[in-house]
Amino acid sequence: MKDFKIWRSIIKNPVRITTTVAGQVVDKSVESYTYEDFAKVEEQERALATLTMALSPDIAQGFREYTSEKALWEDLIEVYEGNEDMKESRQDMLRQRFNMFNYIPGETLEAQLQRFTTLTTEMNISGIFLTKLEINKKLPNSLPKSWDINVVVIK
Repeated sequence: MKDFKIWRSIIKNPVRITTTVAGQVVDKSVESYTYEDFAKVEEQERALATLTMALSPDIAQGFREYTSEKALWEDLIEVYEGNEDMKESRQDMLRQRFNMFNYIPGETLEAQLQRFTTLTTEMNISGIFLTKLEINKKLPNSLPKSWDINVVVIK
């Protein structure tokens, strides 16, 4: 996202347009909004629209009731990233999948490489960073037995 005003609007709390009347802070009526007030409201509406348009229709359906971009963003993070326990559990599951990664009989080399790339990408996204050595050891060791001679040469 390159529009930093929209991103800033998503991160901070929704702006309330207020005024002070008899020493009390009250919401300003739309009729008395200044150009700057309208600009703030428009920025918030653009941020909410940007988030909702980025969601696929089936996902957006579950988040339709949100009127605040910050609340929508926080709930999206909670639903799709989860709390710390869920993140740790996901990382453990990915580590286990990596450790158990192996050739599936009948699978093409291209499909195996695609699975391996997808797995390592998921691990990076989840905050698990593998060294080149770990990757370079795991992939050759997971190749089919017919590749044993090639693996020895590579090693």
